Amino acid sequence: MSTPPVTLMVSRRAAHGRYQDLLAWLHEGEQLATDFPGYLGSGILAPPRDGDEFQIIFRFSDEPTLHAWEHSASRRAWLQRGNGLFERPKEARVSGIDDWFGTNMVQKPPRWKQAVAIWLAFFPVSLAFNLLFGHWLSALDLIPRVLLSTLALTPLMVYLFIPLSTRLLASWLLASPATTGALRSR
Repeated sequence: MSTPPVTLMVSRRAAHGRYQDLLAWLHEGEQLATDFPGYLGSGILAPPRDGDEFQIIFRFSDEPTLHAWEHSASRRAWLQRGNGLFERPKEARVSGIDDWFGTNMVQKPPRWKQAVAIWLAFFPVSLAFNLLFGHWLSALDLIPRVLLSTLALTPLMVYLFIPLSTRLLASWLLASPATTGALRSR
């Protein structure tokens, strides 16, 4: 079974008067990462009009490929060239279940919405599994029956159906209460 992709998000606040220099330096780092095995993508999120904190996101196929990039000589040299352009960075890593609901912790959906999204994925898949294989599994005792069904369903849920459910429900999951109320009144 493969490991999940890993996302690294780094926030850097521009040093006074170094906004454009920091932006150019971030683009250089983004370009540098493209040469590394396991690189899946990156992006730079500019600060709001009156802000000075950039966010740069790097996504790699797994933890070892991200680790190789983070500890490479070329990245160390790039970080050295950035001295003086920014204040102390903030970093966050996301993989596994965290990634189902997005990497933006400010807009993380409420737990009840996460539970609904998971249930909406789990119920039809579990029902279909039992319709297809229930007659064979019914001959087994409870523990082997549950063991086999969870062994079969867990990877399907984690890698396919829950990510699909959260993608399909993204606008509802991240809707604010005001937005949800406005949608109901239409």
